[in-house]
Amino acid sequence: MDGSNEKRASFKAMDVGTAEDWAIIGSHFPEFVGGLADRILKHLKILEGDYGGFPIDRYQHSLQTATRAHKDGRDEAYVVMALLHDIGDTLASLNHPDIAAAILKPFVSEELHWIVKNHGVFQGYYFFEYLGLDKNIRDQFAGHKHYDACKDFCALYDQTAFDPDYESLPIEFFEPMVKRLFAAPINSMYIAEDD
Repeated sequence: MDGSNEKRASFKAMDVGTAEDWAIIGSHFPEFVGGLADRILKHLKILEGDYGGFPIDRYQHSLQTATRAHKDGRDEAYVVMALLHDIGDTLASLNHPDIAAAILKPFVSEELHWIVKNHGVFQGYYFFEYLGLDKNIRDQFAGHKHYDACKDFCALYDQTAFDPDYESLPIEFFEPMVKRLFAAPINSMYIAEDD
């Protein structure tokens, strides 16, 4: 759809927008948001073929992490978080957890958001010393209510998910989970709360 025939707002600057303008924009929002899961899955696919020196590519690492979480009985939101935890690798190579956290924040619990936002620091426990960094940097979060949950995510699913012989579930298995999660925001500044 090229948008050439769609009704559009008339303002040239937001400070002169009218209720009618915002009603037009608002009418387009559900369709745009409805395509979010598909755009996310498309972006996840960009990680395919990107090895970065690892034994498997980043896409397979994502599938393997999610498969491990699913097989361990984690709930759907957790599994989707596991699938998408490294989706920011291509756009934010120096702070990829921030991208995944921003994408997931409106759709997951505070705990899952905290895990994905901080998993890079916790994952460093397994390799930072080889880069001249402090492997125990995660200890800055000692005592935080989600410390153990993040530590467990990395220990059980993330750091173990580099096995070329592991049989991950295909993306088609996870697609319905992703679509369900992204169809039901639980925390967004763009959705009015009921009184």
